[in-house]
Amino acid sequence: MMAETKNKNWYVLYVKSRHEFVANNELTKKDIVTFLPSVRRLRQWKDRKKWVDFPLFPGYLFINIQPHPENIVSVLKTRGAINLLSAQPGQPTPVSFEEISALQLLIESGRDIDIYPELKEGTRVRVKRGPLCGAEGTLETKHDQYMFLVNIELLGRSIGVRMYADDIEAG
Repeated sequence: MMAETKNKNWYVLYVKSRHEFVANNELTKKDIVTFLPSVRRLRQWKDRKKWVDFPLFPGYLFINIQPHPENIVSVLKTRGAINLLSAQPGQPTPVSFEEISALQLLIESGRDIDIYPELKEGTRVRVKRGPLCGAEGTLETKHDQYMFLVNIELLGRSIGVRMYADDIEAG
């Protein structure tokens, strides 16, 4: 898991279609800390099957930079980069460190992950044991099973894993 870097914020970079891994590699070459959550899926072709990595949020990746104009320009000059997401025009909106940490824990857990539209309702919960211990998110139900969801508000999306109710406590 990546640690929070002093005086740096996490931002969402919008990239050209199918350029997530290209932009991620280019930013890494520029010594910019990135986080590209991805999932591995088995794909079938006529002659073979192959495991392929797919971005969890197609068209987006996370970057950790100081919010100085020269850093933003460097990011935007990267191959495949389009824009940093912002709630106000001209001012990139940071993603909370807690959201990034919870997302990293979910990815590293190796569990099957589902993506959901952003959820406004539900109880805030914290995982109290297991590989996701310490992650905070929202509790929902799906097909009579509990789902632990982490919202990335700026993207308007959530990801979720099935959990046992006794592994979760009120946040």
